[in-house]
Amino acid sequence: MATLLFKVLITAILVIAISELGKRSTFAGALLASLPLMSLLALVWLYRDTGDALRAAQMASGIFWLVLPSLLFFLVFPFGIKTGWGFWPAMGAGIVATIGAYIGLLAVDRGFGLQLFG
Repeated sequence: MATLLFKVLITAILVIAISELGKRSTFAGALLASLPLMSLLALVWLYRDTGDALRAAQMASGIFWLVLPSLLFFLVFPFGIKTGWGFWPAMGAGIVATIGAYIGLLAVDRGFGLQLFG
């Protein structure tokens, strides 16, 4: 239980740090958020909990492929804001676009038998 609480604390500290830094400098907040800190922590926690380096490597590969469609969010959301949409509609459109891109990637993966996700 202490390990789980430690994981939650470290993860929460990072999210709060990014949010607080973003208040002072959007560039600095974006820079810290763009680092794969959560992915690195997830890989460390997975390896620490399982001792399975291959499983961690498969997860890292999956993260790579899933980052690509998630980038669509960072195009759609600011586009929505710049064209006069409210925050929540732009956020929703970004999320919907990202989900659509995930579905598209999974369809390509299955359709071509690529087995990108272990």
